[in-house]
Amino acid sequence: MPELPEVETVRDGVARHALNRTISRAAVLSERTSRRFIGGRRALGDALQGHRFDAAVRRGKYLWLTLAGSGDADGTSAPALLVHLGMSGQLLVRDEVGAAARHLRARLEFDDGGALDFVDQRTFGYLTLEPLVPTPDGAPGGLGSDVAGVPAPVAHIARDLLDPALDRAAVSRRICTKRTAIKRALLDQTVVSGVGNIYADEALWRARVHPERACDELSARAVTRVLGCAAEVMTEALAQGGTSFDELYVNVNGASGYFDRSLAVYGQGGRPCPRCGTLVVRQSFANRSSHLCPRCQRRPRSR
Repeated sequence: MPELPEVETVRDGVARHALNRTISRAAVLSERTSRRFIGGRRALGDALQGHRFDAAVRRGKYLWLTLAGSGDADGTSAPALLVHLGMSGQLLVRDEVGAAARHLRARLEFDDGGALDFVDQRTFGYLTLEPLVPTPDGAPGGLGSDVAGVPAPVAHIARDLLDPALDRAAVSRRICTKRTAIKRALLDQTVVSGVGNIYADEALWRARVHPERACDELSARAVTRVLGCAAEVMTEALAQGGTSFDELYVNVNGASGYFDRSLAVYGQGGRPCPRCGTLVVRQSFANRSSHLCPRCQRRPRSR
């Protein structure tokens, strides 16, 4: 599943290429893509036609496009097109409307001749219109807009590590009270959002912390270091367009990200640790896998 750098790369592309263009025709081709919208695919297409987007916004792994000229004066309660990329979703900007791509699930045609396509091979992604609800702290809901609102289904998602409004010290204190493994806490989107398996493994390696270390056994300083490493590695990945292992993740122009070439441990099982030369190991972790250096990241003693 795309993580923060991959979704931010898409958000940035949509913001640069698809805002303030009037939708002359909206065709949602799959009922599964519109499964969260009451009324189904035709109703969703009708609701979008004639509108334009004025902002592309992201919190963690979630992306939404706000409709221009609607909602309250402060921007809250305005409807937004919530886009969840799932495992393989892509938003692709087209200069002109051409033949439908394979796995095309929705197409928004603009009155200037271009289009925004939603392509999704595995169909875990979806599109739906949702009202914005106010943020509890009064800060902007996500990167890309000053509006202090988030789509209702995203309201429980925590701020991410690249969000200027995030109180990182408060997140660190919260994590220190948990008895769960530090990697599980990093993956909990209600604690801090945007971090998935790839960047959790990379951050823990940089911080020299084993993924199974219990949060309440770590010092506040160690947890702060882990969070800092996670922000650092995601910032570096963002500069390279994210991480692409196959053709399923691309930016809005169809180009792959290149951060997979810079990964230290994720997917590197059996290869030498870039820091000490010990072979990286792959271990089972909560229905996922963890990649780590057994020398740099010492296994914790059992409690």
